[in-house]
Amino acid sequence: MKPYESLNKNYISGEWRDGRGQSTIEVTNPYTNEKMETIQSASVEDIDEAYQSAKQVQQEWEKVNAFEKSSIMEKAVQLLEERREEFIEHLIEESGSSFIKANVEMDFVTAITREAASFPLRMEGHIVPSLIAGKENRIYRKPLGVVGVIGPFNFPMYLSMRSVAPAIATGNGVVVKPDSQTPITGGVLLGKIFEEAGAPKGLINVIMPTIKEVGDAVTEHPIPRLISFTGSTAVGRHIGELCGKHIKKSILELGGNNALIVLEYANVERAVNSALFGKFMHNGQICMAINRIIVHQSKYDEFVDLFVQKAKKIKVGDPRDKDTLIGPLINRKAVDGILEFIDQAKEQGAKVVLEGKAEGNVMYPYILTGTNEVATAKNEMFGPVATIISAKDDDEAIKIANDTEYGLSGAVHAGSPEHGVEVAKQIVTGMVHVNDQSVNDEPLIAFGGEKDSGLGRFGGERSLEEFTTLQWISVQSEERESPYHTNYLE
Repeated sequence: MKPYESLNKNYISGEWRDGRGQSTIEVTNPYTNEKMETIQSASVEDIDEAYQSAKQVQQEWEKVNAFEKSSIMEKAVQLLEERREEFIEHLIEESGSSFIKANVEMDFVTAITREAASFPLRMEGHIVPSLIAGKENRIYRKPLGVVGVIGPFNFPMYLSMRSVAPAIATGNGVVVKPDSQTPITGGVLLGKIFEEAGAPKGLINVIMPTIKEVGDAVTEHPIPRLISFTGSTAVGRHIGELCGKHIKKSILELGGNNALIVLEYANVERAVNSALFGKFMHNGQICMAINRIIVHQSKYDEFVDLFVQKAKKIKVGDPRDKDTLIGPLINRKAVDGILEFIDQAKEQGAKVVLEGKAEGNVMYPYILTGTNEVATAKNEMFGPVATIISAKDDDEAIKIANDTEYGLSGAVHAGSPEHGVEVAKQIVTGMVHVNDQSVNDEPLIAFGGEKDSGLGRFGGERSLEEFTTLQWISVQSEERESPYHTNYLE
């Protein structure tokens, strides 16, 4: 199968072309810093054309037979499977994904697209009894119209596809704005997939503007009825405010400060293995990644020693090597920001028990011990840095875990599953995994956070609901008695 070409173009109104903006976007390999592509940015006029195209084509797409829609989605799944190795290579080169992480991401992308292929056949209506004699209440599930999708750089293909696939499958048009650091895997490849799968031209559009040039035009445009955003809490809060101002829906999956709690009767080695996975997967650049490890005081020393011992053995370096577990962060700015937080934590009394280092964009693991107040515990690191905190009992561990403005994911190692569940229920977070680690995502399960970690849910029934709306149509089959009968009108 011939690899996709022309990966440096915007996809607007069914055509691959340069944007009309005044800027260029340089796509670089975060490990080698080599330039991969130069993209001419999209302008405000391009954004408008993309939304207009999505709106126009969506009106016909909504009427397409559900089985035909499902067939196109199934074709997209087939293409994802056939082109898997090609897409893995792009993820490694553009986002710095390790071979393991790129494979995990492709599993997620394929799974959510396969789940979305069932959505056209699940756009059901139902009939509800009425208070009024002779009335039938019909509830219809309908597409919203047009959805704007703003994606991140860390799992670029999956975190765009988890909105794009459900949106298209439920009858919507889509405009995708990928992160400018990962526009190929976060946008261009999705446009290519659905183009090859047979989606109508203009239904899905991929635009690559610069914020400096277009500002909030992607969010504030009047056509989209939903903006789906994955990224930082600061940006998500701004997008949420704009959506509220313009009376449109938003789904926001934002930052996290996730805790792994290790209780008194936990299996320490199992907990350490979970912590290694949940902390260092994709170099810690995952919203669900473990940021704080809270350990019962009776297990604390044993856990710290074993965690440090095993972290030293993690292979760090070139993501193209299949046994590399930690590759580059997305850019040097991210590395420098994390190093500043480590310095602050040291000044605040944290102890570094594993001293990492930075080589270019690559960071070796750092492990600190301290309190919940040090900088590396208070802030989302989004890198290979863990802070281990001692707790005297379950209640203190729960209190520490909840002492954050975030509430995305988490994990509890308790030994007894039921004990773990009882602790998990007391953690104010959207997801908690017992005797496991925090990085979990499945296509049928409600995914999302509490507090400053976001609004709304992705996955299964929740995605079906988020990307659709309900319309009530009532039918009065016999004349309804009116309070304005003839006695009052004479």
